[in-house]
Amino acid sequence: MEWTLGERFETPDGAVRWAVMGRGDPVVLVHGTPYSSFLWRDVAPALALTRRVFVFDHLGFGQSEQSEGQDLSLAAHARNFSRLLEHWELSRPSVVAHDIGGAVALRALLLEGASFRDLTLFDAVSGGQWERGLFQLILSQAEVFRQLPGYAHEALVASHLRHATHAGFRPGVLDTFLAPWRGAQGQAAFYRQYSQIRQVDTAAYEHLLGEISLPVRLIWGREDRILPPRYAEWLHERIPHAELHWIEDAGHLLQEDAPARLLAHLTAPLTTSASSGDPLKRGVGEEGRDEAG
Repeated sequence: MEWTLGERFETPDGAVRWAVMGRGDPVVLVHGTPYSSFLWRDVAPALALTRRVFVFDHLGFGQSEQSEGQDLSLAAHARNFSRLLEHWELSRPSVVAHDIGGAVALRALLLEGASFRDLTLFDAVSGGQWERGLFQLILSQAEVFRQLPGYAHEALVASHLRHATHAGFRPGVLDTFLAPWRGAQGQAAFYRQYSQIRQVDTAAYEHLLGEISLPVRLIWGREDRILPPRYAEWLHERIPHAELHWIEDAGHLLQEDAPARLLAHLTAPLTTSASSGDPLKRGVGEEGRDEAG
């Protein structure tokens, strides 16, 4: 299907592309790496039957601007996300976040002063020791990866994308996810963003996770090989009032492996938070193979 983000938001490091659909209470969908808002192509229109749905591509991803010198750290993404919420004049939207989108949403909430109505995190980077696997290799050998021949780079990215889905991609989907990372510019952009994603940016808020009192829902694919289920358990231990739901026979990309089951959770009412006060009080068992993004 065609997926076009027709709106622009200017940040200090370039333009972020975004779109909105539907009417009703606002919900914002936050993607991770190395994906784009195209991940929401099935979920967003369905949610838009009853909600006003905002989607966007992080700076450096998808249809948003790619250029040398961009700050693509989790901290920078969180600042851009908070600016977007202000631009959209959303004071307390629902937020749904996946992969590093989880860390972006948590930083915005806990460190940037953003306010949410509720928060859903699924197969999300949130904290703990997640700087491993491909992340760690790129951080330690960034220049080597930048010099890969184009065919080797594309094969690596395609393999990584396939590794994230348990069911496999439908025809044409893999090519869409690969497109922003192809060619010399795309290859440079891929390693530029990966080399700036650091665990230190999640460690900065870990001590605040227990102070979240807005409604939180955690959803995890049992077959997630990027962030195995113990990461869901780690997060649930730190936000104990959060709902925790498992999706069987699904991997890291629930949008691809189980969109209908994911949508069923996203449209179900969230239980009330552990506290009846302000939404924010301040203003892992072996499951699956342990292979990082």
